[in-house]
Amino acid sequence: MSTGMFVVLTAVVFFLITCVAILDIARKDFGSIQMKALWAFVVAMLPFIGVLVYFVFGFRRGKRPAADAPVD
Repeated sequence: MSTGMFVVLTAVVFFLITCVAILDIARKDFGSIQMKALWAFVVAMLPFIGVLVYFVFGFRRGKRPAADAPVD
């Protein structure tokens, strides 16, 4: 695999992970619209690092709406 192909593949993977993170932020309730906007801003404006920060610190903070919650 050439270096160019590796760079493109890595960029596509991180783009898809960023999309997943932004969709997750949009679906969850973080208590206030400001917190939701802050997480979306961090993920969108800090490439690579923002997604990692969200999945480490923010992923479990938001609550899913009752319609999306799994039935136990």
